[in-house]
Amino acid sequence: MPEQTPETADKLGPGRMVLVVGPSGAGKDTLMSALKDRLRDRKNIHFARRAITREADPEAEDHDTLERGEFDRLVSSGRVALSWEAHGLGYVIPETYDDIVRAGETVIANGSRRMLKRATEKYKNSIVLLITAPAEVLAERLAARGRESREDILKRLERATLEPEDVPGLVRIENTGTVEEGVDRMMNALGLN
Repeated sequence: MPEQTPETADKLGPGRMVLVVGPSGAGKDTLMSALKDRLRDRKNIHFARRAITREADPEAEDHDTLERGEFDRLVSSGRVALSWEAHGLGYVIPETYDDIVRAGETVIANGSRRMLKRATEKYKNSIVLLITAPAEVLAERLAARGRESREDILKRLERATLEPEDVPGLVRIENTGTVEEGVDRMMNALGLN
């Protein structure tokens, strides 16, 4: 673990919070699922189950559902590890994952570029895995999902070019090869090989 400095003395640790972020169509969910499968026997690594203000969708991420009022109460009371809003929805990484970080273990969570600053302020050891792909690859993947209109896809692609700035611990992973290659890159970035 890194040496404690005045800048990290009040931050949550000694474990680490790993946030997987990137634009829609980059393959975050696919890579996270494969990474979870590869790490299933490592008891000190936990994959966060998010709570979202939408009904569960079998075609999308498996998550807990929150009512908007419950989301607002949790966030205003500070009873979350991390939270953010995007695409008209509220997202929460439950506060129980902070206990895992306090215990010195690793939490891997599907995050958002919107909360990276808060994560780096909160955790002694935060790592950001930015999963990305060229715009034409993202466009093909989004169109293949068939969930959004052409206009919605174009809006998502505009946001896809927003590279997080000044984020310590950021590792960029271009996801254009096989799933196994992408997971290998994630494992290397986390020092888990």
